[in-house]
Amino acid sequence: MSSATDKSPTHHHHHHDTPKALVEAVEQASEERGLRLTPLRKEVLELVTTAGKPVKAYDLLDLLREKHGNAAPPTVYRALDFLLENGFIHKLESINAFVSCQHPAEAHQVPFLICDRCSSAQEVCDPRVAELIEAQAKAFGFRPQAQTLEVHGICRNCRRAS
Repeated sequence: MSSATDKSPTHHHHHHDTPKALVEAVEQASEERGLRLTPLRKEVLELVTTAGKPVKAYDLLDLLREKHGNAAPPTVYRALDFLLENGFIHKLESINAFVSCQHPAEAHQVPFLICDRCSSAQEVCDPRVAELIEAQAKAFGFRPQAQTLEVHGICRNCRRAS
């Protein structure tokens, strides 16, 4: 997840400091776009935003079953698909897990820094990265359909702890 204290010079979007603020931003964006944020979709979003680190679909399913008892995998996947399609969460392909989007009102492509020890994920909020990839693709005559950039390593906290 992104740090609310990121003050890089290219940091142009508003980051939501709490899971509650992030859910409220998604509710507002859904209303503005005429999208239906059902109670289940909202609950899955809340679980993703409060996880504190990337969360796998089956972990979400287990959490839903604790509350509802009868949640089925397709139910979770449909909610995740809605949240992904509308830019409210991101999927980290390399670890097959989901994180909340720190600026859900904006369409964007963002790279992630993923810690291989604690599984934290940091959104890199610098549009120059996506622009550079686009420019390189164009130079090669390549038309990108999507960007997924995930950089694995060890985060500051885990480096300090060792």
